[in-house]
Amino acid sequence: MIEAQADITEDAFLGGQLRLRQKRSGHRAGHDAILLAAATRAEAGERVVDFGAGVGAAGLALARRVAGIRLSLVEIDPELAELARANAAANAIPADVIVLDVATDASAFAANGLPPDSADVVLMNPPFNDPARHRGSPDQARHTAHVATDETLHAWVHAARRILKSGGALTLIWRADGIAEVLAALSRGFGGLSILAVHGEAGRPAIRVLVHAVKGGRAPTRLLPGLMLNEASSVPKNEVNEILEGRAVLPLAEP
Repeated sequence: MIEAQADITEDAFLGGQLRLRQKRSGHRAGHDAILLAAATRAEAGERVVDFGAGVGAAGLALARRVAGIRLSLVEIDPELAELARANAAANAIPADVIVLDVATDASAFAANGLPPDSADVVLMNPPFNDPARHRGSPDQARHTAHVATDETLHAWVHAARRILKSGGALTLIWRADGIAEVLAALSRGFGGLSILAVHGEAGRPAIRVLVHAVKGGRAPTRLLPGLMLNEASSVPKNEVNEILEGRAVLPLAEP
């Protein structure tokens, strides 16, 4: 049951093209989800699976851009999954919402319609804060959404590798100082990596990394020019506004 209306906000994304209801407290969708969607390559008719979908922001934003994908939203929290289901309906976007722990075994995935070699595209925004350096929230749902264990990334990448078809693609977002963890997790079964660093401010280290990887890919790794979210004045750059409002995509999403 979705909580009382006072505990829910309705927020506009993609310049108003997508409206999402989400809980006022706990994990809330933001720029990371929209950047992930803008970095994901997909075509009509493809099976697209969003791991850790929350209220559906990334998957629904991708479906708004690429009509005709067959979208599955996978979320462990039943309340968030219910919101995702309602958001898909409210935005007239067909989506299958699955309550499932991404780290569970293959049989549970298959029982929920996600057997091995069944997906063309997986996108994911796993919990990525380092518990050794990040003070977890007392809100358990927020803690689960934000804080990684030592096995989180490997478990999620393993699940993506299992359900992707050969030649299928994974797109993920992670904290930039954890790029070594990303490369290690993708070293088994993935290749053809394209990597985009995201900087919050000019002259500052990157804060996020977006990675596109191909199951069984053999192309050389590409390190793309970084994305700067803000000018030196902290005003969002015009190209970033174009992306956040759904009028442009990131290079990782281009053929």
